[in-house]
Amino acid sequence: MTNDKINKLIKNNIYLITLVLLIFISIFSTNYFLLYKKNQETKLIDSLDNIFLNKTFNEIIENLKPRFDYKNFRIKQGDTFEKLLKELNITENEKDIVINNLSKFKLINKLFKGQNISFKLDNNNSAKIIEISIEQSKTKKYVFYRTENVNKFEYKEVEKDLKRKVIFKEAEIVNSLYSGAINVGIQPNVIIDFARIYGFQIDFQRDIWKNDRFQIIYETFLDSNQKVLDTGNILYANLILQGKENDLYIFKTKDGYEHFDSAGKSIKKSLMKTPINGARLSSSFGMRKHPILGYNKMHRGTDFAAPEGTPIMASGDGKIIRARWCGGGGNCIKIRHNSTYETVYAHLKNFARGIKEGRRVKQGQIIGYVGSTGLSTGPHLHYEVIINGKKVNSQKLKLPSGKILKGKEREFFEVKKIKLNVLKSKLISSQ
Repeated sequence: MTNDKINKLIKNNIYLITLVLLIFISIFSTNYFLLYKKNQETKLIDSLDNIFLNKTFNEIIENLKPRFDYKNFRIKQGDTFEKLLKELNITENEKDIVINNLSKFKLINKLFKGQNISFKLDNNNSAKIIEISIEQSKTKKYVFYRTENVNKFEYKEVEKDLKRKVIFKEAEIVNSLYSGAINVGIQPNVIIDFARIYGFQIDFQRDIWKNDRFQIIYETFLDSNQKVLDTGNILYANLILQGKENDLYIFKTKDGYEHFDSAGKSIKKSLMKTPINGARLSSSFGMRKHPILGYNKMHRGTDFAAPEGTPIMASGDGKIIRARWCGGGGNCIKIRHNSTYETVYAHLKNFARGIKEGRRVKQGQIIGYVGSTGLSTGPHLHYEVIINGKKVNSQKLKLPSGKILKGKEREFFEVKKIKLNVLKSKLISSQ
């Protein structure tokens, strides 16, 4: 074949030849790219398997984590310092070092409900504790910090920048104690404490009448802008019922702060008369026509109608032996107070935080909230008192009185009472 014929053949088939070349180039390029990619992936995998590179990568990740970790706790009933340490994920040796250093200050053996304790941990040093802050009062705390000797802690006392201010309030009860207190600017938690104190001796459903009055002196803690950040103890309380005064004074005994009447008698009893404030007695103990089942049935408890969400208090110190769904009783709680007394709280909307079976509770502690669960026609608390296995009428129950101060304690109380009465007079005159 001559050159002219070849050139003519190529010229006539130029498009076909070009297409074939493009296909060949495309296949070659694709295969080359895939082979290159596979080689790069192999190199990357080999690099990641390199111990040095892995170590460097891990160090970079570690450096991205915060150096320090902070753990804050608010002490609940039953909490201990050792229990807090268990939640920090530290070694047993570290626990021993901390306890050995702090035990001599006796602070860790005297934890109280509501107390704030915080820990600062070093994440770069096997989660070692480098600082511990222990609140002692609303205005004071102790800060323990690790020294250069890693097995030793030193401490400093820190005064918080809070100003204590004592408040006096007085109001007439028009609709309820709660609404009357709110109307004069008393904080809700103070009102609950006030109701809890008088709940030992006053039936809020029967004993309080319209136009009865109350007085209260309590602590507040303010910041530099005079804003109330917290409240403290109720120092003095007086519930004036049908003209009769019921003065109560705070006094510190070996068991802690309690409230006593003018005669030095503790108002604390084995059980509170009513475990709820702001409710009305809607159904008494005894035979009645069941509101849902429709037939006569023995009602072995007392019903208190109240708005949904109203706090319910434990009638006395004890151990929760039931905190679950109870069929017709809905959400219910049963507390064993001692070998004699048990109480039941039924139809709850929900339980308070931390309330569960096996947990110990204190008298007046909020355990749940009013609801209408189970066989119920509306929001209310069904309350039962059980004595030696037998359900009794809680409203007719005669409970033993609290202790009476004697000797030196009584003398100190009388001095305290005089001081609080003088304070009351000053606060009234300054208004």
